[in-house]
Amino acid sequence: MNPKLCLVMTTCADREQAERLARRLVEQRMAACVSIGSPTVSVYPWEGRVEVEREIPLSIKTSPKHIDKLKRAFEQIHDYDVPEMLVLPVIDGLQPYFDWADDWMNE
Repeated sequence: MNPKLCLVMTTCADREQAERLARRLVEQRMAACVSIGSPTVSVYPWEGRVEVEREIPLSIKTSPKHIDKLKRAFEQIHDYDVPEMLVLPVIDGLQPYFDWADDWMNE
């Protein structure tokens, strides 16, 4: 399977962080689009306790060839010690969207 795009999922602690990360990824052409979702509640184990925190979800649309660059960017600019980064292959969709995304990330 050769994905046309990848959808990268992550979360941020607040809207300001989410917008800062989204803007940087798009400005640096590592992403064609970042959708910032409504606050959600995440439940997860951390340092021996179960945490319940409000977070802001992000959906990052990117090229498979930018995944390694995104990993390095997350290590440098994401505010979490262990940021979520889940990469899902996009195997089909509307070709004009794929073309638009590819044009932005490869200019």
